[in-house]
Amino acid sequence: MKPNCFKCQYFQVTWDQASPRACRAYGFKSRAVPSVVVKNSSGMDCLKFAPKQKG
Repeated sequence: MKPNCFKCQYFQVTWDQASPRACRAYGFKSRAVPSVVVKNSSGMDCLKFAPKQKG
């Protein structure tokens, strides 16, 4: 099962129209959802997924 970036504490929405999504764990911005970029780049699912903290 691939990680859901929208439920990850490292996911971030940016103001950059060209790259509206970001991953703070890996340190990049992109147009695509970060987990898709990681999968396409490395061939592996994201290993840094961490669920958002409640509160």
